[in-house]
Amino acid sequence: MKRILVVEDDLNIQKMLEYDLKQLGYHVDIASDGQSGLQKALTIAYDVIVLDLMMPKMNGIEVCRHLRKENHQAHVIMLTAMDDEIQKLEGFDVGADDYMTKPFSPRELSARIKAALRKSTRHESQQSITYQNIVLDPRSYEAYQNGKKLNLTLKEFELLHYMMENQGLVLSRDQLLKSLWGYSYDGDTRVVDVHIFKLRDKIDPEATMVKTIRGVGYKLV
Repeated sequence: MKRILVVEDDLNIQKMLEYDLKQLGYHVDIASDGQSGLQKALTIAYDVIVLDLMMPKMNGIEVCRHLRKENHQAHVIMLTAMDDEIQKLEGFDVGADDYMTKPFSPRELSARIKAALRKSTRHESQQSITYQNIVLDPRSYEAYQNGKKLNLTLKEFELLHYMMENQGLVLSRDQLLKSLWGYSYDGDTRVVDVHIFKLRDKIDPEATMVKTIRGVGYKLV
């Protein structure tokens, strides 16, 4: 049974998500503030964490930052009541994999959770793959460059994995959105550019491997 942690201080949203996710067969735990949510997440190996941005004691950004520092590999979906691009990018910067703006559709959240779990299951069954000086292991979610472990967020890992599987092919921003997020951010593909920029900074600062194909997308040469 997959385990999901919902960290949300709104009791109505708590109850709604707990009921809906349990109906889908998940084990669901609840936390009402960031501090207790972080403690639970560091104690139990959750597959997905639904994390509110604005909470008492510790906000979602701080919780996510602590989780990634501890190399927690759960898929983090951040909830925000503010349609603020800067805050969304800040969430991605600390390691969030996805976001939804309140009010949101519980059905859409469930669909995103299912997509994340499918990708996780697929990774667990695959063998290590190599590209130039990079070795990636989908089972352990670890990647090494020249023998040194890369400090990648979960979404950066998935992006590198997908590009390594399709090296030599030009991948459009829309294709990357559909394959890695499973949906479209209302046509806004800038989230792809942000993750490419951060991944390139970690593995390819001189941009000799991850090439930008102007007007189209990206290519691992």
